[in-house]
Amino acid sequence: MVTFKDQLYAWRGVIFALFLRELQSKFNDKFGLGWAFLEPVLFILALSFMRGRLTGGDVHTIPIFIFMMVGLMGLQTFTQIFQGVSTSIRRNKPLYAFRQVQPIAAVITSGILEFSIKTVVAFLLTLVLYLMGMTFDIFNPLLFIGLCLLLVTFSVSFGLILAIAAAFVPEVDKIKSLMTRPLMFISCVFFSLQDIPKEFWPYLTWNPLVHFNELVRYSFFESYGNQGVSLQFFATVTVSSLFLSLSIYHITWKRVLSR
Repeated sequence: MVTFKDQLYAWRGVIFALFLRELQSKFNDKFGLGWAFLEPVLFILALSFMRGRLTGGDVHTIPIFIFMMVGLMGLQTFTQIFQGVSTSIRRNKPLYAFRQVQPIAAVITSGILEFSIKTVVAFLLTLVLYLMGMTFDIFNPLLFIGLCLLLVTFSVSFGLILAIAAAFVPEVDKIKSLMTRPLMFISCVFFSLQDIPKEFWPYLTWNPLVHFNELVRYSFFESYGNQGVSLQFFATVTVSSLFLSLSIYHITWKRVLSR
């Protein structure tokens, strides 16, 4: 008789093996993790320079580099996790011949890998801030940790929905690339919600990333404020996405394997 403890051991071994496989395939070039760090740094510097030329000084009491770092890291974390998860089921399809490997294991592994990479990048960016003399105390660390966990959960859930949809409708992959393009402009990465007239806020605050970016900035600097955004809204969207994605997976995963 297979106990629950035995199942946990089997799942741990499967996820660890898939993690090593994904890690090796993701960083098999010469730059490896170095490029995962250099790309956001160069992008943040470019955005900070452009924003500084437009407004100069801090952005609503936040140094420009930190303001851009929060927005860009939030956006990249979401897009890279959900894109990795949305292709994880298809990438690992040959492995499903082994009974221990199920599609959900590939989904979990992809989410853990992308989050681990972003955690390392965030640590290196924090080190850069320290070397630049931009030290600061986080106003609400529990809010920051909670927001990060919600973002990862939302990204994995959204990616799982797209992964299942792509198994039945391959054209979903093309729609997915179109969905990510406008996020840079509607997720409060370059501009703050406070820069936009309040009558236009309802057209932006349907986007959960707006709430994440603005609330993370608020968790760093209390003086930034949290006008127009809601932790409750972000949490509700995340829980709803998780419930929907797991329900769809439970109903369709056997059909996904047969396609």
